[in-house]
Amino acid sequence: MSGFVIAGIDPAPFRHLYGQSDATLAAQGAIRMVVEAAPGSPCRVTLEDAAVGETVLLLNYEHHPVATPYRSCHAIFVREGAETAAVFVNSIPEQLAIRLLSVRTFDAAGMMLDADVIDGSGLATAINGFFSDPRVAYLHVHNAKPGCFAARVDRVSAA
Repeated sequence: MSGFVIAGIDPAPFRHLYGQSDATLAAQGAIRMVVEAAPGSPCRVTLEDAAVGETVLLLNYEHHPVATPYRSCHAIFVREGAETAAVFVNSIPEQLAIRLLSVRTFDAAGMMLDADVIDGSGLATAINGFFSDPRVAYLHVHNAKPGCFAARVDRVSAA
C-alpha cells in the first residue's frame, strides 16, 4: 500500500533571522510582519496559518533547487520562532484544504510532468490521482492566486 506525506520546511535555514532587527532582515531580503488577518499568513514550517498578532517573516525561499528549467524560488511566510516542521501522513493540513491550489508533478530528474488547479478540499484525491502515474516522483503545491510555494508532497510506502 502506498500513501503520501506533506512536510513543513526545515526551520534551520531561518533560525538566524529570528529576533534580528528590521535593518538586518532587510539586508537579507526578509521582512518582519505582524499578522493582521487570518487566514492569510501561512507558515511553511508549521503548515498552519499564523494567528492575528503573531509575528511572521516574509522571505524568499528556493523550494525547487533542481538543475532544470523548473528551478524555482518564491516568497514564503515563516512564523518567527518556528522550531518544528509539521508532518502530515495521508492527511491534508487545513492551511491547504481551505485554499485554491496549483499542483505540479515532477519526475525524479525535476522535470514537470503535469499540473492542475484545484480546490484544496480535493487535494487528497488529486494527490492519489497524480501518484497513480509511476513517473511522478513528487508534487509541489502552490497557492494558486499569489503563486507562492505551499508544500512538497512525497510518496510513502507501507512496509
